[in-house]
Amino acid sequence: MEPFSCDTFVALPPATVDNRIIFGKNSDRLCDEVQEVVYFPAAVHDNLGEHLKCTYIEIDQVPETYAVVLSRPAWLWGAEMGANEHGVCIGNEAVWGREEVCDEEALLGMDLVRLGLERADTAEKALNVIVDLLEKYGQGGNCTEGRMLFSYHNSFLIADRNEAWILETAGKYWAAEKVQEGVRNISNQLSITTKIDREHPDMRNYAKRKVWWDGKKEFDFAAAYSYLDTAKMMTSSGRYCEGYKLLKKHKGNITFETMMEILRDKPSGINMEGEFLTTASMVSILPQDSSLPCIHFFTGTPDPERSVFKPFIFVPHISQLLDTSSPTFELEDLVKKKSHFKPDRRHPLYQKHQQALEVVHNNEEKAKIMLDNMRKLEKELFREMESILQNKHLDVEKIVNLFPQCAKDEIQIYQSNVSS
Repeated sequence: MEPFSCDTFVALPPATVDNRIIFGKNSDRLCDEVQEVVYFPAAVHDNLGEHLKCTYIEIDQVPETYAVVLSRPAWLWGAEMGANEHGVCIGNEAVWGREEVCDEEALLGMDLVRLGLERADTAEKALNVIVDLLEKYGQGGNCTEGRMLFSYHNSFLIADRNEAWILETAGKYWAAEKVQEGVRNISNQLSITTKIDREHPDMRNYAKRKVWWDGKKEFDFAAAYSYLDTAKMMTSSGRYCEGYKLLKKHKGNITFETMMEILRDKPSGINMEGEFLTTASMVSILPQDSSLPCIHFFTGTPDPERSVFKPFIFVPHISQLLDTSSPTFELEDLVKKKSHFKPDRRHPLYQKHQQALEVVHNNEEKAKIMLDNMRKLEKELFREMESILQNKHLDVEKIVNLFPQCAKDEIQIYQSNVSS
């Protein structure tokens, strides 16, 4: 079992329909970790002398931050995946290689996801934000809550309405690949080989000093910085290869629903089960026509096959996402130091989802009825979102409460199954 085995995907025209970029991610983490979906409005920060507290360390604040919607493990500051008001989406992956992982507390990859979204209005600017912060503060620290110690380096898939970037790191060193058409995915391995569009200025020299590259043959980032045989990378049975096959199978006809089906695929291992499982999922529609809104779907619950993808659209004065926001605890710093104490972070949607699954676990008829009702709700939401994109009409008053109302409708389905 590969721990923290996330998968992130992007499809761009001509692989998609209707000139849309489609982003998707499964977040695979410890099975008892709760992931919440939260919204933070745009903000102006006048007192730049005040530092910003991330998960473990404090960093310099910036004058302005953009509105973001995040899917994140409820115990930390950052996010596994998310989007901002400008149509930038980011998902990260755990990666390992030859460069030693630092256990010292620094910025988590998940902190960098949120910081990139809060501070950049394009995908490439988000890349700039992340690599600048990586150089200044480094990456490191425990990526789990409680007794288990687990650290890793990170790769990122960053997309906007026009293009995508793959950013892969090894300590402070990094390489980036620009993606302007077709399909691309990342999993828990370095995947940038010889197509390197941007890089850390000392990345090749460092590989030479470590004798990972002889300085003569064509430079291959994944081959130099990890133990991969990159010649076999696309023919192995791993999830990176399986994910690419699923994208390639639908190339030319990929829609947001196609992406959801990929995230729900269990035979490939993309939809993970077991001690590490898919704890939350996200799919985004990024129309290349800037007059159309970007639409972001989140589950906020484990196993996308048994969850509802609920839409979120950025508009002013959005209602707070109370049913997918986890409880907060006083003396949070003290709680973190008590390694044997893990507070109950289940939000209302998560609680009802788990209760309903327990009730229908041994009742096939109830399970079918519940799943049918979930899919019915989802299909209706998909029709509404498609209508918005086709008709270019947005009812802002309704959209303000879109995601919260969807969560309530989903909870109602679970409650009716538990009580019947």
